[in-house]
Amino acid sequence: MSKLTIIANIITKADQVELVKAELLKLIDVTRAEEGCINYDLHQDNENPAHFTFYENWVSRELWQAHMGNQHLADYMVATEGAVVEFTVNEMTQIA
Repeated sequence: MSKLTIIANIITKADQVELVKAELLKLIDVTRAEEGCINYDLHQDNENPAHFTFYENWVSRELWQAHMGNQHLADYMVATEGAVVEFTVNEMTQIA
């Protein structure tokens, strides 16, 4: 197993920033308690408050995939439906 780094970018509609931010913050503690989560850090862009980035590290891709199937993420998707303009996920491997 090799560590997996995830960079997830979420861009919200300008009038939905606070809603999405509140829903993203709900994910922090429950995700950090999941098996395989090394870190799960949420960032908000200083110039564009509608841009959020998760920087995550997982013990393995399999444990990250288990995380992606959890109920709290499904609940987040329902709560923010129509509020997110763009969502991208990059699976990364640290090389140096």
